[in-house]
Parts: sequence; structure tokens; C-alpha cells
Amino acid sequence: MRVTFDRPPDHVWGSILIERDDRVVYRMSAGPITADLPHDLVHFTVEDAMRVADGIWGAIAGGVVFKSMTHQSGRRPPHAAERSVALIREYRDRIQHAELLGGFVEAVVTQPGADVAKLTAQWFATRPAEAPPPEAVRAAVAALEAAAERWRAVPIGGNLTLDWPAHRKVRPPRTARR
Repeated sequence: MRVTFDRPPDHVWGSILIERDDRVVYRMSAGPITADLPHDLVHFTVEDAMRVADGIWGAIAGGVVFKSMTHQSGRRPPHAAERSVALIREYRDRIQHAELLGGFVEAVVTQPGADVAKLTAQWFATRPAEAPPPEAVRAAVAALEAAAERWRAVPIGGNLTLDWPAHRKVRPPRTARR
């Protein structure tokens, strides 16, 4: 899946062009954009660095269409809306976990030299079994810092295009498979 993050002037709502592997293209609203890393780019980077297949971007690659997305082109598969609803229902907890991971790694980046183990214990106090290992956090922090540098280099009016791995996506719920 190819994902293009637009860089409008500061504080103007941006958008993301999503070209899925099934040739269906969506545009997603990205909220107000600044030189800081956009929220959805944070998630893309963290989920990619941590090899998360069942988070936000893996869900989109697998057929989820969030309310912030509008169809641009390409023939949608039969029953695409029903499939999206079923996928969201099946992967809701994992998608929410991806939100938590993105926020956590972003918080670690803003606290250089912080005790990663202590921050992990705090952020994942209610879900300790889902806490990422320190080496995965360090890799995601490095990826996020590199992404921030790339984003700052994108000129206003430009964009940043990234590819999401084809194998990293959610699969239909077992009950929906034939």
C-alpha cells in the first residue's frame, strides 16, 4: 500500500492519499498540519518500526475504511462496507493498542534520557502483557526521530510517500471467511 502525506501550509488541514494494493484509492483527512510530525505519520512510523500488522495502518491495508476516509477511485470489492465493519469489530482492541503504542513512543521521544522501563510500566499499567520490549521501543524511537527529520525537510506544498508492506495487514474475521 502506498501512502502519501501532503504538507500544506502550517495549521491548514492536511490529507493523506492511500493507494491500497487492491487499487482502491482513498483520501484521509489528517487534521491541522505543522512542521511537527502529523499524528497519522507517527502511527505509520511506530507501527512499521514495531512490525504491527493489526494496528491502524494494517487495518486500512486489510480493508478497513475509517470515517475520515473518502473514496477517490478504483472499484471497491463487493460488500466492502460490511467487511470494514467486521474488521473493525474483530480488531478493535488491537487498533486501540496501536493508538496507545503511537502515543507512548511519541512521549518517549519527548523525554530524552528517560527510563524506558519505568515509562513502559506507567503507560501499560492496565495491560502489562501488551507492553513492548525495550529494544522495540528504542527501534521505534529511532524510526520516529528519523521520520521527524524527513518530515521537516518536506517543503510546504510537497509530500512524503511511504510504502506499507503488503504482508502486514489484518485478515477477515474467521466467521466471514469462506
